[in-house]
Amino acid sequence: MQNQPAFSGVWCPSVTPFTADNHLDLNALAQHFARLDASGIDTLLLMGSIGEFVSLTQAERKLLIREARSMSRLSMVANISSSCNSDMLELAHLAWESGFDAVMVLPPWYYGQTRQQLLAYFRQLDRELEGKWFAYNFPARTGCDLDAMLVAELAAELPNFIGIKDTTDCLSHNRSLIEETKKVRSDFAVLSGYDEYLLPNLLAGGAGVISGLNNLVPAMFAEAMQSWRDGDLAALTQFQQRIGKLMAIYTVGDDFVTTIKAAVARKYGYMTPRSRNSGGTLSEAQCDAIDLLFS
Repeated sequence: MQNQPAFSGVWCPSVTPFTADNHLDLNALAQHFARLDASGIDTLLLMGSIGEFVSLTQAERKLLIREARSMSRLSMVANISSSCNSDMLELAHLAWESGFDAVMVLPPWYYGQTRQQLLAYFRQLDRELEGKWFAYNFPARTGCDLDAMLVAELAAELPNFIGIKDTTDCLSHNRSLIEETKKVRSDFAVLSGYDEYLLPNLLAGGAGVISGLNNLVPAMFAEAMQSWRDGDLAALTQFQQRIGKLMAIYTVGDDFVTTIKAAVARKYGYMTPRSRNSGGTLSEAQCDAIDLLFS
């Protein structure tokens, strides 16, 4: 029997709550994780893009890694991406010590990266890490793309490289990653970074989705995934249609992170809508639009 991808299913890239005076709010994070635990989703991603990792100090990131693992019984992956490799490795080692199941890494950003640079970077990183890791492909933010042939080459060579979050708004890119990696690894997980690609990802043979909407409606995604596992495509299609309608939240406001946090705050009440991103404060009309969308 072939090995199956680890950490398949539906993931929540968790928001990072802040207090009104802009400090980490660990109490709110614990409440958030408790709700996510009860929802039936599969995995939590700490400090992803929606978790504002680029706005956190190294000390804050270390504190989150130390504290967050004990807040949830779910599988947990830490995004350790940084433009400073020593900081990244420090976070990775702390994640292993704290009991995280894997870490996630972006390719280098700012400087353009050639194919050979990306291969050299990930090979060196694999030698320095001490456990399982995912790559995070987000070309719109990094300026370089982890294409299917490159990812398949690394997957064939590096056993600890166990999957990728593909945040590209392109179904054929996601499908190509799935097809090429399956040729070399049956246990390699290709997860979509776009909420509404859940069904297309699964139909193409992928492992699932890492969805910001899971901060708001995790039970819906868990039920959708269970429909897939039960072979109930009719039910899964209905869930997919609901997900498509909820994608409208990403068009509310100037900053999607603030919008998602505001929606969580308004719907559940245990955290503030504060984000460290600039200019994301919502108007009364925008807040009303969020309330209507999730009513």
